[in-house]
Amino acid sequence: MKKMMAALACVALVIGASAGAQDLNAEAKRIMERADVKRAFDYIEAHRDEILAEWKTITEINAPSGKERERAEYVKKLLESYKLDKVYTDAKGNCIAIRKGTGGAKAVVFDAHLDTVFQEGLKIKAEIRDGKIFAPGVGDDTRNVVALLATIRALNHAAVKTKADLIFVFTVEEETSFGGVTHFINENKDRIGQYIALDGGYEGLTYGGIGINWYKHHFIGQGGHTRSKTPPYSAALPVARAIERIYALELPKEPEVNINIGMLGGADVVNAKASDAWFTVDLRSTDQKAIDEYERRISDILREEADRYGMTLKTELPEDKLPAAQLAGNRESYTVRMGEAVHRAIGFQNVTVSPTASNNANVALLAGLNAMSTGAGPCGNEHSLSEWCEIEPFYRGVKKTILLAVALTEK
Repeated sequence: MKKMMAALACVALVIGASAGAQDLNAEAKRIMERADVKRAFDYIEAHRDEILAEWKTITEINAPSGKERERAEYVKKLLESYKLDKVYTDAKGNCIAIRKGTGGAKAVVFDAHLDTVFQEGLKIKAEIRDGKIFAPGVGDDTRNVVALLATIRALNHAAVKTKADLIFVFTVEEETSFGGVTHFINENKDRIGQYIALDGGYEGLTYGGIGINWYKHHFIGQGGHTRSKTPPYSAALPVARAIERIYALELPKEPEVNINIGMLGGADVVNAKASDAWFTVDLRSTDQKAIDEYERRISDILREEADRYGMTLKTELPEDKLPAAQLAGNRESYTVRMGEAVHRAIGFQNVTVSPTASNNANVALLAGLNAMSTGAGPCGNEHSLSEWCEIEPFYRGVKKTILLAVALTEK
């Protein structure tokens, strides 16, 4: 009897979850059919050329991470012309705009980061051809900056009223330290009900975050001339052996662990044994225990190779470690389930939902906030000079952003 009751309880939970999903699907479609939301969608259709021109203009304002000021000032001037309730720049350099709701619910934050990975002084010229726009940073994350600006204008044009306040945050330093989002959340956590990071993605969303650990490992010896008898080895030798052993580690697929050795360096001249040789490690996983385990295994390799050649090991952290951000219950939260429903309502058939965010949503999740991330358009070759985005689907992505903004503020 007890087994039967337990089985019936499980069935009831499954049926209840399915019914809840169906209710949200219907709710998202109902909201999309509202006259004011339709007017907002119509605004996007009527202003395609202006939106594309703005996309091109903002892309061409170079914004290296930590040096986003010119782009931030440009965005702020636009926001100040939109008749929002408050527009300001915080102490970290984030540009923030508040659109007041009617009340009764905590604010919903939409975040797009201003910074890119490209060097200071790079001259950027966006090119449009074959239905795509090409330029460094055009997708990550300029497409979503433009999507938020267009969303605000469309909501205002259509006189859409929301229950919760909408806070639009254009953050700095996402590509390096997450300093912008960390500062914003530390100052505003108590007023935030839901956090939406617009970054990668288009047809799907993420509800959890990858842990990201960066290390710079140094092997330090005495150095010397190429022909010197002592010390016998360059510090480059333990670096080479350690790299080979790290790449030989078998990495699990579930939970997935990723390791990359991206940078290495050593002596300044050809005819000297390196006294300080180094390399970086980027270690990532959705599982914090897996991160800790592979950090230990890599540390064992480094220590063994340093001892083998009588050298000193020194490890630096280029940025603070970002733990895996898997918030219990977030997958079944209103934020994520309504996010799924909005994607379906807007026309995506196979909505991908994964716990693999690597963006500002991670910081929100670690702060205990219901959060998700998605994006406003399909792009490719991110973080390269040949980065591109498709233009036509982007307008659909902006409409998805509008629908998310209205639907998430209902609760």
